[in-house]
This record gives sequence, C-alpha cells and structure tokens, in this order.
Amino acid sequence: MIIAVSGLTGSGKNTLGELLAKKLGYKLVCPTFKDLAAKEKISLMEFQKKAEKDHDIDKKFDAILKEQATGNCVVTTWLGPWIVEADIRIKVTAPLEVRAERVAKRDGMTLTQAKKHVKERDEENRMRYKKVYGIDIYDESKFDAILDNSNKTPEQLLEIALDMVRAKR
Repeated sequence: MIIAVSGLTGSGKNTLGELLAKKLGYKLVCPTFKDLAAKEKISLMEFQKKAEKDHDIDKKFDAILKEQATGNCVVTTWLGPWIVEADIRIKVTAPLEVRAERVAKRDGMTLTQAKKHVKERDEENRMRYKKVYGIDIYDESKFDAILDNSNKTPEQLLEIALDMVRAKR
C-alpha cells in the first residue's frame, strides 16, 4: 500500500508521514529540496529560484520519487499525491500563523521572517508546479482526507490516518 501525505510549508506532513511509516512498518519516502540545496551548499530559497529557471530539477526529483515509491511506503512530498499511484492521499493543513510558528521554532527564525518565508515558499512552489506540471497544490479534489493540524496532536492525526488505512485494507 502506498500512502501519500502532502501539505504546505510547516503543515506537519513530514511528522505525520514519519509516524505512519514507523507505526505500519513501511518505508518512508521523503526526498526534499532542502537536502538537494544542502548538497549544493546553497539556501533552500536559492535552490527554489534555480528550479524556477531549470524545470529539469523538478522532473529529475519526481522521477527519483516515483522510483522510490514502491511496495508498502509512505510518501511525504508536496506533489506525492499527484506523482505516485497512491492508495490513500492525505493533505495536512494548518493556518498560516500556526505553520509560521512551527517554521520559526524549527528553523530558528523570528515569527515575521517565518511568515514571509512560508508565504513565499508556498506561492513559489504553487506557481512552479503549475508551470511545470499543470498541478495546483491548492486544489484539494485529489485527496481522500484533509486533516486540520492546527488543534490536534501528531498522535491524534496518526490515529485518523490509521483508521483510513484499516478501512482500505
């Protein structure tokens, strides 16, 4: 079974994906632009600017994602629900303020910096994915569930997701 978990910056998609993979004993497929940026020794936002100009970056990234997303796995990427043949597609959401607070804490930014970063990253990714693939990451019609993560613990979200898995088996 392939489970794809998506969400905007700071939504909690990776946290839920990690918990799901661990609980189910599934492989976690979680390639990130952050990792690629670090390999090139540039910032995430610089790498995103580079990807805006060179669409092969996204296409190579997503080809690797497809190769890795086999068997029982949990995929946690922005485009996973569109790119892989998932059995379950989950979108994790939270308001901008909540996501910015998480990013500020996680990445050592002020709340103002984090809000700016989250807005820029979300919008740049949205525009790039529309241009490269014709995918609008704000479109929620592809998902089996949309889980609001603003007032739930990761464990509560995990239980909801596990119920979905049990129902699908």
